[in-house]
Amino acid sequence: MFNKKLQIVSRHVLVQSLGQQALRSLSSSSAAVNSYLHHIGKEPLVYRNVGQQLELAASQFGSTEALVSCHEAKRYTFRSLLAEVDRLAAGLRKLGLQRGDAVGIWAPNYIQWYLGMMGAARAGLTSVGINPAYQGPEMEYCLNKVDIKAILAPDTFKTQNYYEILRDICPELAQSEPGKLKSEKFPHLRTVIINSQQSLKGALRFDELLDLSNASEQAEIGKLQREIQPESPCNVQFTSGTTGHPKAAVLSHHSFVNNGIHVGNRNELEGERICVQVPLFHAFGVGITIMAAMAKGATLVLPAAGFNPKDSLQAIVNEKCTVIHGTPTMYVDLVAEQRKLQLPLGKIKKAITGGAAVSPQLVLDVKQVLRVQAVHSVYGLTESTAVIFQSLPGEKDDRVLHYVGHLTDHIEAKIVDAQGCIVPLGQPGELCVRGYMTMLGYHGDVEKTKEILAEDNWLHTGDQFVLESDGYGRIVGRLKEMVIRGGENIFPKEVEDFLNSHPQVIETHVIGVPDERLGEELCAFVRLESDVDPKSFTNEALKAYCKGKLAHFKVPRYVVTVDTFPTTTSGKIQKFKLLKQFEDTFHPKKDQAQAVRV
Repeated sequence: MFNKKLQIVSRHVLVQSLGQQALRSLSSSSAAVNSYLHHIGKEPLVYRNVGQQLELAASQFGSTEALVSCHEAKRYTFRSLLAEVDRLAAGLRKLGLQRGDAVGIWAPNYIQWYLGMMGAARAGLTSVGINPAYQGPEMEYCLNKVDIKAILAPDTFKTQNYYEILRDICPELAQSEPGKLKSEKFPHLRTVIINSQQSLKGALRFDELLDLSNASEQAEIGKLQREIQPESPCNVQFTSGTTGHPKAAVLSHHSFVNNGIHVGNRNELEGERICVQVPLFHAFGVGITIMAAMAKGATLVLPAAGFNPKDSLQAIVNEKCTVIHGTPTMYVDLVAEQRKLQLPLGKIKKAITGGAAVSPQLVLDVKQVLRVQAVHSVYGLTESTAVIFQSLPGEKDDRVLHYVGHLTDHIEAKIVDAQGCIVPLGQPGELCVRGYMTMLGYHGDVEKTKEILAEDNWLHTGDQFVLESDGYGRIVGRLKEMVIRGGENIFPKEVEDFLNSHPQVIETHVIGVPDERLGEELCAFVRLESDVDPKSFTNEALKAYCKGKLAHFKVPRYVVTVDTFPTTTSGKIQKFKLLKQFEDTFHPKKDQAQAVRV
């Protein structure tokens, strides 16, 4: 299903890369004013698949630790990791899975996740990352959306019992032989693999999968790599799905490998030890974390199966981590926990943040409280294999505070208006990108693919963006999140960044809410420092803080103080839930949160 040949549209570049002058515009004489840039880069793209990249890492960094799972007390070097991956890959083939078949990985951050993704890649299969928080109906959708043939999962995590959920939605499981499942509801599903010490009816234990093949069959996996084309599908990422069912973005080996290399280059990951707080199923986990570390021989440290700031801090200390990966919300929690624990964190070279816009105040907190030497930002989409813009090594603090980074190597970017016409540099519009990293398409959804990926291969991001002549970019806001208040266009991020600088505020998220007179008004959801009385966060205090610093129409009319924010597993704020919370808060019969009207 996933092994269709990719039709490549190549664009010949007639300019050579010359050191610092690698940033070039390929437009006409109007290039000096048009928001179009192509960052050629110094290092050429490579042509290899994910399995070959892992093989290269084992050759280059063999005895270096590749993966440390603190919560499982397990360690792998790059060499031992490759051997284990090939055991799994050979086992999957022994089960009858064929080139292009989809293997779902439904798990939090266990070593099983890494082995599953790499094993699928080495076997010529397509891994499908599934949110470990998904329940029965969501799993039904995923299983059928991409015709999943085998699924890997742990037995339990927190209150989640993965086997029971699968058995409930697929009753035939309990009556079938392992590897021979036949389900009317899921006609493609054949195998359920559970990482468990006990035998479960109809399921294969993860250890049994590893023991299915012999040495000869495992050796065949290495020979298979030359037959797996880099353009072929490697992984499916489900989008957040905050409005309706999530879409299934299909990504190639070529984009995975090259994005990983260029993320690793920018973040100078050679020999570093990375504290991994982000979920592995997400684009941040597979692209920015797994593939970048593999390219540069960096060690991945998994503090816990799910994000826990205390576990992260302890892992940083015990494993001497020099780099941290996390979303802004995770860093907010990490900073708050370190203020309480005051652990000796050692020398942390950089904190890499992505997945959502980061406020200038949080950047300062990370550097001061966590004693991080540099904060690097990465920006991209699931549909772009993770990274489009990212920080440059050694850049000044003002760059991190005000930009999402510099255009990544071998990527074109342009900014267009609502009619699709290019705008001058420095003016806002929608960011469109083109290059090796764009998805192959949404699986089984041609129309949705056409909406975001044009025939000329320009990918429309949906982000309101400003591109500077030096290659740096900044997000103004999401086009869909823009608030129109009495004819004034307001992007919530600007207001959020300002309110986050308030000394009593930890984190702010702003949404548009209905208003009979103005059409929309602003409501700010605010998380305060633990020692601040919510009742002290008064109308008068907020107005005074905003006076002379923020235009009157940008001052939120409503403020709701909260203890936590609803987030996806990948750390993104679910603003549609904030709207529901606003409605509940201001309903005359409900009083679920402290609220003031400004």
